Amino acid sequence: MKLHATTILTVRHNGSVAMAGDGQVTLGSAIMKADACKIRKLMNGSVICGFAGSTADAFALLERFEEKLRDYPANMPRAATELAKEWRMDRALRRLEALLAAVDEKHSLLISGTGDVINPTDGILGIGSGGNYAIAAARGLVKYSDLTAAQIAEEALQIASGIDIYSSGNIVVEELKCRA
Repeated sequence: MKLHATTILTVRHNGSVAMAGDGQVTLGSAIMKADACKIRKLMNGSVICGFAGSTADAFALLERFEEKLRDYPANMPRAATELAKEWRMDRALRRLEALLAAVDEKHSLLISGTGDVINPTDGILGIGSGGNYAIAAARGLVKYSDLTAAQIAEEALQIASGIDIYSSGNIVVEELKCRA
């Protein structure tokens, strides 16, 4: 059976950045858990990281990412690049099946095992099974509403959970103020 899990979305809008994640973990056609927390604050709350994919793999990557953040405390893009290089080059890490989304006051990044570190142009980033649905909903809400970043992230995940069978409406949202 294939394990499916979660949707993570970041929205950067009107002076803040929010990350929202649902808590669904599905094994085959059964929901195994509806309230898993896939978002973590790192570096005393200055970085928010979310993950999609294998939970054990994601926790291994989160630990390594936090180490890289300690090595490069004022430079999240550098920490992410160093993690992506290590992830791609190390034989054991290369087998890990997860994606990370990370935000701080200035950057929104997707980090993958293929060596990608992507900063979306519009500050909206989605990963996981419902990621593309959540991105589409968030872009529409940013353009046509006066909601905050956190409200947009939560509503976009609610919309995605109505489409994607591997996403739930059990949503956790974290938010940071952006530096101007």
